Amino acid sequence: MAHVAHESHPEIVNRLKRAEGHLRKTIGMIEAGRSCLDLAQQLHAIEKAVAAAKKTLIHDHIDHCLAHASDGDPAEARQAVSAFKAITKYL
Repeated sequence: MAHVAHESHPEIVNRLKRAEGHLRKTIGMIEAGRSCLDLAQQLHAIEKAVAAAKKTLIHDHIDHCLAHASDGDPAEARQAVSAFKAITKYL
């Protein structure tokens, strides 16, 4: 299946850029000798931001695949279902 730009992609990019900023900040905190509690809080925020971006991407992709699977062409429907099955391993 060809790559499709989804409406959610700009939102995902923004989430990942925020996570990137958190990651840079956390690296600086480690280098500055900040407490493990502070570092754990920042790492938790990074994990949550990346997980939210992944969830948005996968849900949008699933919506797109399911919509196209019902368009009628059996070959395209099989391809869409195959793509759906492939992406679910990342849930």
